[in-house]
Amino acid sequence: MTRFESAKAMYAALGVDVEAAMEKLSSVAVAMHCWQGDDVIGFDHDGPLTGGIQTTGNYPGKATTPEQLMADMEKAMSLIPGKKKLNVHACYAIFEKGEFVDRDKLEPKHFKAWVDLAKKYGMGIDFNPTFFSHPKIKDGLSLSSPDKATRDFWIEHGKACIRISEYFAKETGFPCVMNIWTGDGFKDIPADRMGPRVRYKESIEAILAEPFDKNLVKPCVESKVFGIGVESYTAGSAEFSLTFAATHDGCLPLMDNGHYHPTEVVSDKIPALLAFFPEVALHVTRGVRWDSDHVLILDDETREIAKEIVRCDALDRVYIALDYFDASINRIAAWVVGMRSMQKALLSALVTPNAALKALQDENKLTELLVMQEEIKTLPFGDIWAEYCARQGVAADKAWFEDVQKYEAEVLLKR
Repeated sequence: MTRFESAKAMYAALGVDVEAAMEKLSSVAVAMHCWQGDDVIGFDHDGPLTGGIQTTGNYPGKATTPEQLMADMEKAMSLIPGKKKLNVHACYAIFEKGEFVDRDKLEPKHFKAWVDLAKKYGMGIDFNPTFFSHPKIKDGLSLSSPDKATRDFWIEHGKACIRISEYFAKETGFPCVMNIWTGDGFKDIPADRMGPRVRYKESIEAILAEPFDKNLVKPCVESKVFGIGVESYTAGSAEFSLTFAATHDGCLPLMDNGHYHPTEVVSDKIPALLAFFPEVALHVTRGVRWDSDHVLILDDETREIAKEIVRCDALDRVYIALDYFDASINRIAAWVVGMRSMQKALLSALVTPNAALKALQDENKLTELLVMQEEIKTLPFGDIWAEYCARQGVAADKAWFEDVQKYEAEVLLKR
């Protein structure tokens, strides 16, 4: 008997169908974010990263052209099992030589190369307007600015992104999740907390007034508790964003688990939102002390997030995307570690005897529930994951890193 067969039998004794779990995971798309490969710089400006976020580190081999970034993403994807999507920011528009348009004038043609990449692998694309790292961010504000011309510019950018999102969906055949997030806020205590939020609300409403097919474009609003330079106040707080989504038809809440207070966990929020929303969206990351966007690992909260999605039977109702950026390590390895960690968490949740655990809770057999929850932690899950990787045609853990090291020596270090 192989290690996999032995592990499979242990799970079967608990009523878990490992084969069904692996088959289910193979159909779950996790969106891979392009901005890990070039430290969130993009292709439409030469300036630094600004807007409440920061990338630290100077590891060699950063992508500086569309060709390099896409090649790096393809390399990473070759080492990641399962179904994937692309996640692209608007600042990654690709212009013909000698061409440039500002963000309010972006068109679908500026993202054709991303569509070509998605079609090559049968993937969808998620999209994000880029409300940061731009000279028309006035005094740190975009959609909530008191300056109408500033707001109007960024509203037009948002509308352009709606049109591009619909283009992505039509071309790829998959709905496009379009996420609205800004770093608008204040470093010190504001004198007016409501005014920026009213302006922000009206600006998002103006963006969503752009006609679009709600089956193709899934607009979201993402909250944030604070950022660098906006430590005291953000216009798009959790209460603001959740209420906006709840009161605007067709708009989804997007939760980034790095965007809340340290004692809050998104895993607990998922079932609460699913009780009211037909669909929700996630950016899964790893905050260390604060929203530092460390590479995702198989930590407790990642596991709990996956458990809640699976327990709620919501794999088809939750859009999962990753969001982190680390310039201190090999960027391709960062992608692979994060994506595989999310998939491990999902597979672990799928091979958890959720129905049996729920029954114990409902029957108030809480002692037995506690015992069983602890016992399943030491089941040989690693053997199930290794088999899943083998069936998906990718290397198991550790072996894939040799491929990354080879690519670094032959490609990244020569840039």
